Amino acid sequence: MKRLLVILYVCLVGLLAVTTFVEQAYGTDFVERNIYHTIWFCCLWGAIAVITLAALIRRALWRRLPILLLHGSFLVILVGAMITFIGSKKGYIHLRPGVAMNSFEEPESGKNIKLPFIMRLDSFRVVYYPGTEAPADYVSYISHSLPVSLSDSLSGQKDTFFHEQISMNRIFTSQGFRFYQSSFDDDGQGSWLTVNYDPWGTRVTYAGYILLGISMIWLLFSQNGEFRRLLNHPLLKKGGVFILFLFCLAGTAQAQKRSLPALKRIQADSLAREQVIYHDRVVPFNTLARDFVQKLTGKSSYKGLTPEQVIGGWLLYPEVWRNESLIYIKSAELQQLLGLKTPYARLTDLFDGSVYRLREHWQREQGQSKLAKAIQETDEKVGLILMLEQGTFIQPLPADGSVKPLSKIQVKAELLYNSIPFSKILFMVNLAFGLLSFLLLLHNCLRSTALPPKVKTVSHIAGVSFSVVLYAAFLFHLAGYCLRWYIGGRIPLSNGYETMQFMALCILLVACLLHRRFPFTLPFGFLLSGFVLLVSYLGQMNPQITPLMPVLVSPWLSIHVSLIMMSYALLAFIMLNGILALCLRKKETENHVTGGYERQDNRVEQLTLLSRLLLYPATFFLGAGIFLGAVWANVSWGRYWAWDPKEVWALITFLVYGVAFHSQSLQIFRKPLFFHIYMILAFLTVLMTYFGVNYVLGGMHSYANS
Repeated sequence: MKRLLVILYVCLVGLLAVTTFVEQAYGTDFVERNIYHTIWFCCLWGAIAVITLAALIRRALWRRLPILLLHGSFLVILVGAMITFIGSKKGYIHLRPGVAMNSFEEPESGKNIKLPFIMRLDSFRVVYYPGTEAPADYVSYISHSLPVSLSDSLSGQKDTFFHEQISMNRIFTSQGFRFYQSSFDDDGQGSWLTVNYDPWGTRVTYAGYILLGISMIWLLFSQNGEFRRLLNHPLLKKGGVFILFLFCLAGTAQAQKRSLPALKRIQADSLAREQVIYHDRVVPFNTLARDFVQKLTGKSSYKGLTPEQVIGGWLLYPEVWRNESLIYIKSAELQQLLGLKTPYARLTDLFDGSVYRLREHWQREQGQSKLAKAIQETDEKVGLILMLEQGTFIQPLPADGSVKPLSKIQVKAELLYNSIPFSKILFMVNLAFGLLSFLLLLHNCLRSTALPPKVKTVSHIAGVSFSVVLYAAFLFHLAGYCLRWYIGGRIPLSNGYETMQFMALCILLVACLLHRRFPFTLPFGFLLSGFVLLVSYLGQMNPQITPLMPVLVSPWLSIHVSLIMMSYALLAFIMLNGILALCLRKKETENHVTGGYERQDNRVEQLTLLSRLLLYPATFFLGAGIFLGAVWANVSWGRYWAWDPKEVWALITFLVYGVAFHSQSLQIFRKPLFFHIYMILAFLTVLMTYFGVNYVLGGMHSYANS
């Protein structure tokens, strides 16, 4: 039975992984029709559930209630999903003002399903962020009658209608039917609502989520549980406090070098504080100017000129700036096509008289080739310049007072944030100190003899210095993150750049909490956070602060993403623990000969214990994040699971790491060598979930276009 369960489990994980790539090739409808919504796929889940239930009974797990409740919660979730699959109804209803509707269309069957009441649209409107054209919400004002059975029993009230409001993250529920704002007509009059009827499946699934949360907390605090046993192990007895703490988180020109005409510095600095509307929010002019220069040149300033001086100079002397080589073109192929000798082009280089040279190349290179993307990026830069010259790029605040200006403190905060390159400073500092501290760690760990007193003193001073830098890096990063939070007026978790910033913050926090007891977490914290920030910096993730899309204006988003990012940070530490453990084991034979085997073996055991300990909060954070994300999805668009590639790979990650807890039934996980190798390879699923899905597979959760 165990062997069959393992085979089915591996087949399921492999099938889920392959299906995401099949979806990329053949589309979502294909995989839903041929895989996700098929009887055989449901039977595969059912077979795993039945065998799991038999195993629970056979192993008499009612004697270990937390573990029984944990596995039982998964069975309840599967039962709820099956009820949803069999008994739910989904569709769309199109409402126009004053038109009564008592049915909705089910896309799969094309049938009209009757509602037990009548609905009509009173009005629809798009709510915009003040002074912008960015939608903040979509709102349908509807009227609905009493349920037919009730209205028939109440004489004289058949024509009584009640008024409701449906918007993003605000649903309307009646008689088990739930209505979600989905879309609207081009004329802004009609509204499209998603309809979901699933009175029992959702409730059963939510009950499973609640049981899962209770069981995970119970496992962590159970006196006879594995987590408490690891926490009280002699090698880790002083490190437990830090782990438990993790759960409590939470107009005149001047000459400059080549005599480029630009505003005087004093005028430019005063202009920086002026407020404009940019990216659908009110910002200091410095933010707009900085993004403009950064987009064109790849740098935040140009030849000693501030961004405000560059824009002022271009507006006053466009004929001079058009001949300035400041448009950065990274693609060597495009440079060659344009006949450029350097990576920087003039605006005049992109025009042959009145003919736009990029148009010819764009028409020939339509698609997703590297050259096509380079042409598109360059075209966007040209578009910004033309908008600036035509006067449409800079949008001042309206004079009628309809848009609330920023306070002086808000302006100063954003100017401070713009002036300090937090990510650039941090990734350079963290990687440099991470490399130095890792070399020191390897030197100390791989020595077969004790350190001489003088060397030991120097090593201690270096360790203290690294600790101070670690705390300083964390506080510096926290300051930048909080500053961004204050400027944006929301938790910065809405795009790829912000999630990586939060992940780096979590990594540094974990390192600060653990490094005194476990010194090897210090270089890990530096290196991991440094690489995360470097990837976001080199990948040119969008660092701009923008308003949230309407569907993202939900507290569920912050909780969901926070838990997932904390999980990834802990799993990254487990992966690096594994790498260090393998390095130490490689020296075991040599140290055994020189008499240092026992000391080396204790360090490997400590690494193994710490990884097993961290695996609990890491996997539980991941599980809680996944299922809270499902709740958010259900609240926002009517279904708690959509088999989106991001969801699928998050589930794969959860399933892969979940295997490592079964060391009693899968004895191979008791071997430290195999355990660490498995943890290293398992981290590939984390990388795929975040980077692979975001930038290869795409889907609803992709940050590729953020």
